[in-house]
Amino acid sequence: MLIPHAAASGGLETIGTPTLWAATIGAVVALLALDFVITRKPHAVSMKEAVGWSVFYVALPLTFGAWIWSQYGQGTGVEYLTGYLVEKSLSVDNLFVFMLLLTAFAVPKELQQRVLLYGIIGALVLRGIFIALGAAALNSFDAAFLVFGAILLITGIKLLKDALSDEEHEMDVDQIKSVRFVRRFMPVTKDYEGPRMFGRIDGTRALTPFALVTIAVLATDIVFAVDSVPAVYGITGDPYLVFATNAFALLGLRALYFVLEAALSKLVHLSFGLAAILFFIGAKLVLHWGHLTWPSVPEIPTVASLFVIVGILAITTVTSLMASKKAEQRQASGTQEDTEESTEEDSRVAR
Repeated sequence: MLIPHAAASGGLETIGTPTLWAATIGAVVALLALDFVITRKPHAVSMKEAVGWSVFYVALPLTFGAWIWSQYGQGTGVEYLTGYLVEKSLSVDNLFVFMLLLTAFAVPKELQQRVLLYGIIGALVLRGIFIALGAAALNSFDAAFLVFGAILLITGIKLLKDALSDEEHEMDVDQIKSVRFVRRFMPVTKDYEGPRMFGRIDGTRALTPFALVTIAVLATDIVFAVDSVPAVYGITGDPYLVFATNAFALLGLRALYFVLEAALSKLVHLSFGLAAILFFIGAKLVLHWGHLTWPSVPEIPTVASLFVIVGILAITTVTSLMASKKAEQRQASGTQEDTEESTEEDSRVAR
């Protein structure tokens, strides 16, 4: 990691010069503006459009990673790529929650990408705040590594419990806390009015369902920011790399959602994989804190972290697809048996 002892370094080491920060933030703002132009006219997203933008938003951070590697060396390049992989993995979990929200609110197809865009902007702002707070905490006291590690371990336990439970992944709009809170102060119109946030009920100003689902998405952004920022700080201590990996992982979510919408339901072991990743990074942070306190405590190299995370994701994907295929085969077999039984019953009745 790039994190020396704060007292020895006088602060966190970073490659982020003012010029690099300005260029990166400017590029992020430009890409968000481009997304606003694309979604200005509500329309259902075709698979061709979604795949095209997804390829662009994967090629862009990988190209940037190659530049980081060439300019700042292998160590920094590996930290960036590992951090990006972690954030991209966690962002898929974001997509799953977004899918549940869009389904629960019955968001029309042509409005879904605008809701996702607002969610991405909210996530970027919130993570920027958490990144700054995290850098200040890590710069001030070493125990922050222990706190971040504990956050990830607790989150991993929660994900594991959810994965082991047999509860259906469904959302009841009336039970969402942010929705209940907002409804206490403002009425909500019955129907969507395009991407408009406000409407009228008997002449009274009211929120639209579009505004309500946007608020719900922004509320989930807070939860994800609490998890994702400590996770990437477990890979690199450079605030610039933390911001860059978060930004690149989030920017492509709008298009990636429509590519993975059907596949998300097949990733049945996703929570197990993410829980394992959070456990691993949480342990890595705790060991790093231990190393700063007692130098004899070993640390986990970033290269080893990259291989572990790639391995977990590969195993999770393969086992998920195998489990989904078996479930589909059992369902098809059951349907066939029901059809045969129905045919036999009809034959007996006819005789």
